[in-house]
Amino acid sequence: MAAKKILLVEGSDDEHVLKHICGNRGIPHLDYIKPLGSVEELLDSVPVHLKASEDGDIVGVVIDADTDLAARWQSLRDRLVNVGYTGVPKNPMTGGTIIDPPANVLLPRVGIWIMPDNQTRGILEDFLKFLVPVGSRLFDHVTTSVATIPDGEKRFSLLAKPKALIHTWLAWQEEPGKPMGTAITARYLDPDVAQVDVLVSWLNRLFSLNQDRE
Repeated sequence: MAAKKILLVEGSDDEHVLKHICGNRGIPHLDYIKPLGSVEELLDSVPVHLKASEDGDIVGVVIDADTDLAARWQSLRDRLVNVGYTGVPKNPMTGGTIIDPPANVLLPRVGIWIMPDNQTRGILEDFLKFLVPVGSRLFDHVTTSVATIPDGEKRFSLLAKPKALIHTWLAWQEEPGKPMGTAITARYLDPDVAQVDVLVSWLNRLFSLNQDRE
């Protein structure tokens, strides 16, 4: 059986954003990008997928930092160590972490990307803010509008503020309300920015893809 290239993500938004980034940046076919439904289900699934992998498989994990990057990394690090990985760094690598299994141990190469940038707390939508055109007056207006919601009318938490910004941005485009993935292909979000370059480089290095193009 051929070795598989697998990317585990939290939810369907993550799945479609990664698929459209891969499509727009010419990343070859991965066997599947699998949404697990929530951060808790993703964390629980990581050891299961690693231990069930076949020889030569490669597993990537894309997960939100949420409010505490250090705690999120520690939860992943503990799972990797418990499964049998050695040399797991104490902190995530800024360009995305990649860990090869110990010699003579049947575990896959594993990669971890913590949204938005492996360095700061946040979520998928914080990463997508990097894809908004720099200096956009419209996005300035989006930011002002969200910031000036009247007292008592703000229905979302501070952690969800990036979601409000991105969805408002997408609601005010030529075709309002496009899903985040198709908004990348429509160029309402730019997949060619430097921050996407870093993510694409991590994917290429992890899965040994397009090495000559990065």
